[in-house]
Amino acid sequence: MAFKKNRSKQDIHDNPIDLFRSLSRRKFPTEMPHQRAIIESYVKESLKSKDVALQLPTGSGKTLVGTLIGEWRRRKFNQRVVFLCPTRQLVNQTVEQCREKYGMDVLGFTGSKKIYDPSAIAEYRQCRKIAITTYQSVFNTRPFFDDADTIIIDDAHAAENYISKMWSLELSITDEKSKAALQAVSNILKPHIGRLDFSILNGDAKSFADVGWVDKIPTPILCKIADPLTEALDVHAHGTDLSFSWQLLREHLMACHVYISYGEILIRPLVPPTWTLSAFEAAKHRIYMSATLGEGGDLERLTGREVVSRLAAPSGYNLESVGRRFFMFPGMSLQEGDIQDLRLELIKKSGRAVILTPSKKVALKAIEKIEEIGFPFFSAEDIEVSKTAFTQEKNAVAVLAGRYDGLDFPDDECRMLCVDNLPKASNLQERFFSRKMGAELLLSSRIQTRVIQAIGRCTRSLQDRSAVFISGEELQDYLTDKNLRQHLLPELQAEIDFGVEQSIGVSSSDFKDNYEIFLENGDDWHEVDGNIISEIKTMQKIDFPASAELAASVRNEVRYQKAIWASDYEKALEEARSVLGHLSAPELRGYRALWHYLAGSAAFLLSLQGNRAATETSKDQFRSAIKAATNLPWTSTLLPKNELNDAEISTDREIALQVERIEGKLIKLGMSHDRKFAELEREILQGINGTKNFERAQVLLGDLLGFSSGNDESDAAPDPWWLGETTGIVFEDYVGAEQETLGANKARQAASHPRWLKEKVAAAEGCDILSVLVGPVTKAHEGAFPHLTTVSYWSTEDFRAWAFNALATLRQLKTQLHREGDLAWRADAAKTLDQSGLSMAAIRSERLNNIAAEMLSPA
Repeated sequence: MAFKKNRSKQDIHDNPIDLFRSLSRRKFPTEMPHQRAIIESYVKESLKSKDVALQLPTGSGKTLVGTLIGEWRRRKFNQRVVFLCPTRQLVNQTVEQCREKYGMDVLGFTGSKKIYDPSAIAEYRQCRKIAITTYQSVFNTRPFFDDADTIIIDDAHAAENYISKMWSLELSITDEKSKAALQAVSNILKPHIGRLDFSILNGDAKSFADVGWVDKIPTPILCKIADPLTEALDVHAHGTDLSFSWQLLREHLMACHVYISYGEILIRPLVPPTWTLSAFEAAKHRIYMSATLGEGGDLERLTGREVVSRLAAPSGYNLESVGRRFFMFPGMSLQEGDIQDLRLELIKKSGRAVILTPSKKVALKAIEKIEEIGFPFFSAEDIEVSKTAFTQEKNAVAVLAGRYDGLDFPDDECRMLCVDNLPKASNLQERFFSRKMGAELLLSSRIQTRVIQAIGRCTRSLQDRSAVFISGEELQDYLTDKNLRQHLLPELQAEIDFGVEQSIGVSSSDFKDNYEIFLENGDDWHEVDGNIISEIKTMQKIDFPASAELAASVRNEVRYQKAIWASDYEKALEEARSVLGHLSAPELRGYRALWHYLAGSAAFLLSLQGNRAATETSKDQFRSAIKAATNLPWTSTLLPKNELNDAEISTDREIALQVERIEGKLIKLGMSHDRKFAELEREILQGINGTKNFERAQVLLGDLLGFSSGNDESDAAPDPWWLGETTGIVFEDYVGAEQETLGANKARQAASHPRWLKEKVAAAEGCDILSVLVGPVTKAHEGAFPHLTTVSYWSTEDFRAWAFNALATLRQLKTQLHREGDLAWRADAAKTLDQSGLSMAAIRSERLNNIAAEMLSPA
């Protein structure tokens, strides 16, 4: 063959703008003003920064900005450039945009590196073209792209799980590949966690599974079990996918945290140690493209960087105008069944629709409903390479499980977006911060970004419009809470305000009529649009509280993680104290308690290296964690009771745990309305006041009161039971008795229930269980009395009156609860439960004053 001719050199332009204007195949005549402004700012201010974040909101063309800067750096500095996307679909989409719209010849890399085109690899490595690929191609134990000079991260605001996953060992009882490992680890943990916790972890006690129960193993305990834990995971990870993350964590176990939940275990560091990944750390330049820069240093926590310089969206650029959304909140007026029927009707009117769900389980339920109307459905995998199969169908539904970013459906591709709830915490660490430490404020910016990403899947430009059908209590509560809504941009506030107003006190037919007006896009809808625009002018965005303090502390937080990862516990303690020096706002009490704990952990580990003074420092920091937020039951486990004074243990752990669980239950029932609470209240009252469903009502009441509540219909089993952490109650219900006299057999049965419960229910093993007889009897046969000396008596009418008052108190607590992890509410709730006789200790104390042998008369 003939020798190749010399390859012509590409022009080197002074800036990316000149480069773009020279691309003859581009479909755009020129860049937009805001794109030009932020590129010029980048060249002027951040060209030599190691880490820089560029803010451009959804629909503003940040893909062009990012890829253009990458292409310019490749040419200007002869650099290898990698542009990272969250998903393969986005890789394909970005490659198509670069080639077809921007006139840039780029390389796309997806799938196994074994199938990468050798010619494409050579072109990338010779700096001839930039590479577009997924996060996983860099954040990997054996990254293919380990030599990039510039790394550009698209959708950095959504990067947390993509990045942290590399350093996260996740075990699940529902995953056959890791189930045995979870069981082995739970057996190692068993002596160090509560009986109820052990049962929930193994999927036995289900009553708290729906309120997001989560816990964490304190560092002193982790130290005790480090050797057997390491040996067990060595065995179970060998030859499996678990080995990839485990090999990174194994030698740094003391720098990690072990979180447990219903059938789940997560082991990971607080901040992903990206500085240990050469493929990322060695890059000369890292750019984070984001729709939001995040308040309070969140981007640094997500990426493990001490400092990220920020370039905000250009002054004067309208950040808010990314299409128009018509929000519908059917849960504010309709029952669950009616909501699902309405959604199907609106989907039929729409033709194409997208449903976002938090899990595959919820997605399967949605698909079952879609099959009723005969529409074809598509998963994320079905449209990952191309959306054509979906968009070419006149009638179709895309059901995307756990995907709130990445897949876009602009213009006429889809007008109907259904968001079926949204888990605010995407992993156990976030859930622990929020529910156990009352530190949801730390996650506020992150949660807000996820919500905005979810509701913006079908509005990607100024001209776009979509209906957003919200179902599920958690997301509805979040969007309709005025206190949270004030932190959104004014346009989104106005859209939600309009949606709330149109969703209260209306029928299904009203929703359908309004949707027809939206679809027609005629004069009536234009009038609505004008009203929303007018409302925007009356609103303003308010920053989250304490954002400045969180931003100030983040550099020390990352340094703490670096030090403890390197086993430099003295430096870690120093950095933790520096973090605490920044956290003084009352809203940060829970987060401050967390950092006192982390400081105490560093001191504890330092003491194991022979530093005697660190022993007392550790205890002092653990005491400070307890004092910082006295209503956090988790902190009360950090020190033995004999090392705490009365003031430090004044908060009863049992009540604090009960309050925590009540909060989760009330949130699950919904805070934007009382309908679900009222339905549950009605079922309990009807059951308690009758005899047929009395036992079920007892179970539901115990669950609502924050106890582990259950029932068993097997032979010789007791009636319902309520369990706390170390004590409990088991009932013998005799409410349907037609005679006033209690027989010996019934008395013997009631007396034996505690033993049965301890033998048959794992959560009750070792608990102090009190048997309680509920019934209308006033007398007992002589043979019954020997068995009634350990059985409490509760007359049916007294129990019914008590249950009525309990529900009234719980309703009052619900009206006072405005957000998850509110430490002030928890303190008031604990006091209310105690004073109202609704804590386990108070119930048992009253029942012990009513022993059946003393209360009943001889027949």
